[in-house]
Amino acid sequence: MGRGNPKVSGVLPIALENATKAMMAMVKAPKEYICVMRLHGKVNEEDIKAVCKEFVGQIYQRPPLKSSVKRVVRIRTIYYLDVLEISGKDVLMKIGCEAGTYIRKLCHDIGIVLGVGAHMQELRRTRSGVFKEDETLTTLHRLKDAYDTWIEEGDESELRKIILPVEKAVEETPKITIRDSAVDAICHGADLAAPGILTIESGIKRGDLVALMTKKGELVALGTAQRSSEEILDAENGIMVKTRRVIMERGTYPKMWK
Repeated sequence: MGRGNPKVSGVLPIALENATKAMMAMVKAPKEYICVMRLHGKVNEEDIKAVCKEFVGQIYQRPPLKSSVKRVVRIRTIYYLDVLEISGKDVLMKIGCEAGTYIRKLCHDIGIVLGVGAHMQELRRTRSGVFKEDETLTTLHRLKDAYDTWIEEGDESELRKIILPVEKAVEETPKITIRDSAVDAICHGADLAAPGILTIESGIKRGDLVALMTKKGELVALGTAQRSSEEILDAENGIMVKTRRVIMERGTYPKMWK
């Protein structure tokens, strides 16, 4: 996070091996930031807080010049924007927002509305989807120490605290539990048909990304729901989920298809 910018830090989920395929479940996950916005002029605290409240909800943003996406106006949602502290021209804020929101641009726009201009002075990502700073954040130094302990002493307990199961990435993704007999077929790229479903979470809509799980809670694959939860419950046949990313290795479960 923050390539080339020492004033940007925080949570950056990193996946290993097959788990990289599960990162698509994280792309649209909400983010949380702690930000220091520096104003270019003096503004009273009441006006700062009032203007910040105006940016909660849906906002329009055009990505900055130095961005990896097309510079077209997009709608993004700010879930909350709390002013934590104001010290002179520095404003400390906690921001919860939709993925793809540019905090640097948000600060710039707030400065324009305030009439004095502003820029992002410091930024720390405190949450990315299910990954929170106070629960999952670690350092490369700690990772190396845990790895050395595993190699030298055979103790993998510390390593397991740092490298989390791939199922953590889909903790907030709607889930469908599938039959053991359907697992290996899904691992070979088959779509999920109605007979292969055991249970399904409510609230799934057509087009939603869903996680296909075993009865043991293992992540098999990610797919796109072809029907809503209610429609899937009523269906006796037909394709219910189009498989998009297979996570589990083939052969983990016995082949039960021809």
